Amino acid sequence: MAQINPSILSADFARLAEEARAVEGADWLHVDVMDNHFVPNLTLGVPVVESLSRATDTPLDCHLMMEDPDRWAPQYVEAGAGSVTFHAEAAGAPVRLAREIRAKGARAAMALKPATPVEPYEDLLPELDMLLVMTVEPGFGGQAFLDIMLPKIRRTRELINKHGLELWLQVDGGVSESTIERCAEAGADVFVAGSAVYGAEDPAQAVRTLRERADRTIASAPWACDHGATAR
Repeated sequence: MAQINPSILSADFARLAEEARAVEGADWLHVDVMDNHFVPNLTLGVPVVESLSRATDTPLDCHLMMEDPDRWAPQYVEAGAGSVTFHAEAAGAPVRLAREIRAKGARAAMALKPATPVEPYEDLLPELDMLLVMTVEPGFGGQAFLDIMLPKIRRTRELINKHGLELWLQVDGGVSESTIERCAEAGADVFVAGSAVYGAEDPAQAVRTLRERADRTIASAPWACDHGATAR
């Protein structure tokens, strides 16, 4: 089954608690953390994550677009994140970091920028709970979906199925009603949506619509039939 993770990067930062409650039917709340070094943008950090974790019952999915995640990622678990994603391009010791995140009680995830191939990380996949394939260049919301990432999503799903892993495959960037079915057909089962949710008149309904479209596609997707889509 599909999971929909609205990104608060597209929300009104002056009303974050209200914006979090507006999508309480979502599976996770996606929190983009940017340091203005790894990506050319600066967003929020540990104090805001701590506040959000107290303001909503929706678990927090923190995507760390920052340098030195080996140092910083554990602090986001302590701040209340239920899932922490670090970038392969920034981590010095990804296996050790993933194990530390898990040991602290959160799900460990790794992200790949569009130009980063998945194949070199095949042996690392069992250490992860989720892999994020970026479908835009990280750093800013509202970008157009990169169709050239669909083959990469397919290759990633093939590797997951090859090893029989219960590894979630997340996509982030340009996910909307017009692109989510293509992502689901290619193998994604966790979808980050920013403007498609928070730009809608009814964000909660937008979440339901996106989930319905993804679920319908996954139900008939060859990769799910072969692997056996797991109920989340």
